[in-house]
Amino acid sequence: MTPQQLREMLAQTLEDGQLSRSERSALRQILEHQQPGGPHLANFRHAAFDLARDVITPENSRRVLDWLEDVMRLLQPVATMSSPSNTAEALFSPGEECPRRIRALLQAAEQSIEICVFAITDDRLTSAILDAHRRGVRVRVITDDEKALDQGGDAGELADAGVDVRLDRSRYHMHHKFALFDRSLLLTGSYNWTRSAADSNEENFIVTGDPRFITPFANLFDRLWQQFAG
Repeated sequence: MTPQQLREMLAQTLEDGQLSRSERSALRQILEHQQPGGPHLANFRHAAFDLARDVITPENSRRVLDWLEDVMRLLQPVATMSSPSNTAEALFSPGEECPRRIRALLQAAEQSIEICVFAITDDRLTSAILDAHRRGVRVRVITDDEKALDQGGDAGELADAGVDVRLDRSRYHMHHKFALFDRSLLLTGSYNWTRSAADSNEENFIVTGDPRFITPFANLFDRLWQQFAG
């Protein structure tokens, strides 16, 4: 994640003056991925103070300082955080929690992102995928051929930007909904990467770092990637 992306994410949490549970979880995940204790941690701290200085006024000083205290408190246990292998989360929609968590995972990935999702139409997630591609993360996407042609489908936009995209080639649906991040975290559940999933549907996904789940899903992705080649 670049310093500008980090600043933008912190700025979103400052809008209401407090860190929600989902925001705290997303920021913690970024810190875990970016090796806390080094320059990334310093960038995080500097960005928070810069944002506070930019917006603080006599009228909002209490709210801004409370937010800054929450952010600094988040940094304190970072050095002793559990490894990604111990990550175990469950998230539910409708609401902003699911798309916010997916964006955080996309922003935190450093080497690879592998997405195998039936439908991708949420422009907020597509934008985060493209940002990861532009910063050099290897991004591969598998999606359903029929859904890719739906109005609002983003598979074509991703492919046009240079992201590796493959479609299933059968009369049946590629109905999986999972993603792997640096092959150290797995996201899987009922949640399609669409606005309706975020805004209206009752959906869920889990995020886990358990290799007992990551390995079979990684093997499945590799098999489908070869199956849909050509």
